[in-house]
Amino acid sequence: MSPSDRSKKPTPQSETIRVWLVDDNLGFRTAVARVINGVPGIECSGSFTSSEDTIDALHAGQVPDVILLDVNLPGQSGLEALHTLKALAPDVQVVILTVFDDAEKIYESVRMGASGYLLKTSTPQQIIEAIHEVRAGGSPMNPRVTRTVMDLLAKMTAPLTQNKLTERERDVLRLMCQGLSTKQIADTLKLSYHTIDTHVRNIYTKLKVHSRSEAVARALNERMF
Repeated sequence: MSPSDRSKKPTPQSETIRVWLVDDNLGFRTAVARVINGVPGIECSGSFTSSEDTIDALHAGQVPDVILLDVNLPGQSGLEALHTLKALAPDVQVVILTVFDDAEKIYESVRMGASGYLLKTSTPQQIIEAIHEVRAGGSPMNPRVTRTVMDLLAKMTAPLTQNKLTERERDVLRLMCQGLSTKQIADTLKLSYHTIDTHVRNIYTKLKVHSRSEAVARALNERMF
């Protein structure tokens, strides 16, 4: 993984984005950490080989902004640990970074609270962009993962009527399920960022959720498309 592909996009926040890596592959972990630490405004402040070590660090009071989490870990898997990680640090954005792209793991990761899902074939630039995107409220996914999600949605039945989403809100939620950020949704629907942000907030209220990942998980769980 070459640092030459690093994104130089400025962070949306004034403070440095603190990223933890959870992966038992030392070579991959080292390469990703090198890329992250080479980008202004982002730092790899934690590196762990297991879910258990990560949970212990959270119990000790350390809290990052973003966790890049592998699925296949020794001991407790990344998916098994997701619920605990989100319970200990609700504001932390967890992005799955793995070799697995099957529908079941993607569905489970979203249902358990992951904010994004990337494959390890992602370029350094894509990983950096994903970190920025998830901090800006987006749900980064590889194109291949997005196609898997859309195939899953296409097989699902009609939505439950009691949610009472408007047609436009359903359009916005569908694009959220595809991993688009608020700005990308606005560009796709040719509406203003403020309008889309209002739709997103209305969706949260109607679905009784508090985050983008919860809304996507609800859409998947209730077969809304």
